[in-house]
Amino acid sequence: MMTSGLLDKPSQAQRSRLFFLDFRLYFLGSATRSDLVERFGIKEAAATRDLSTYREIAPNNATYDARARKYLINKSFSPIFKHSTHQALSSLTRGIGDDFLGDHRPMIECALPQDLSSPSPDIVAALTRAIHLGNLVEIGYVSTGSGARRRVIAPHALVNSGLKWHVRAFDRRRGTFLDFLLTRMSAVRAAEGSVAEHEVQGADRQWSRYVDLELVAHPNAENVEHPESIELEYGMTDGVRRIEVRAAQAGYFLRLWNVDCSTDHSCRGKEFQLWLRNHQTLYGVDNAMLAPGYRAKEAAYGRAQEL
Repeated sequence: MMTSGLLDKPSQAQRSRLFFLDFRLYFLGSATRSDLVERFGIKEAAATRDLSTYREIAPNNATYDARARKYLINKSFSPIFKHSTHQALSSLTRGIGDDFLGDHRPMIECALPQDLSSPSPDIVAALTRAIHLGNLVEIGYVSTGSGARRRVIAPHALVNSGLKWHVRAFDRRRGTFLDFLLTRMSAVRAAEGSVAEHEVQGADRQWSRYVDLELVAHPNAENVEHPESIELEYGMTDGVRRIEVRAAQAGYFLRLWNVDCSTDHSCRGKEFQLWLRNHQTLYGVDNAMLAPGYRAKEAAYGRAQEL
């Protein structure tokens, strides 16, 4: 990666275009003047200047192929910007940028999982406004236990379980912090009054608390025949992947990754490739019941023995 000092002169707008060129070369292997014109709606002359600026900053990154009429990546390529893997994959498969007006077309052929739970933009917007401004909202909510009810909540964060979107909020009816599925909301509107001190994010202990998870390859050979493959896949060091997550997210995380959280690694099936070695860390985690194989009494006993 080039030193940041070389990128101080271009304007912020041009830096965005240089990032785009760097991205295309790095992940697609080519870039053209037309790519810039189509993406940013600039004139061809401006696109030519951007390409010249990029080559001035990184002369060894690309070579112009006159026959193909495009710049192709060189073997000596070194990105001039830092690229996030998650951002790159999202851009490649869903379309780059958040200011694009129109269809978000993938940049490469990709098969993505079907989305069975997609919240309404109006619901999302009403909640994110309330979170940003620190306001109360009244929602129409349908739960599996109590059915349809109106609730007044103080939302403070969005939570993605890996499959569904929730909002983390203080529920005035229950008097505690809960997660509400966005797709179970029928309406969201501003509520009168202000958020109390015990309803703000800082008072949410499950949100503020972090738990340390020690993930290892599942000990049972019928689940995992070659533990070294799991250690490589999950980037383990000395056979362990250590992760810190919010207590409010722990159950979702462990369920999403099919982590066996039983004390005796008793979950069976090829889907259980990971085992939570320090299962006692889930003691006091409200959504621990979502974790596969977790039994609260055993975890409490293990914690008492440890203390």
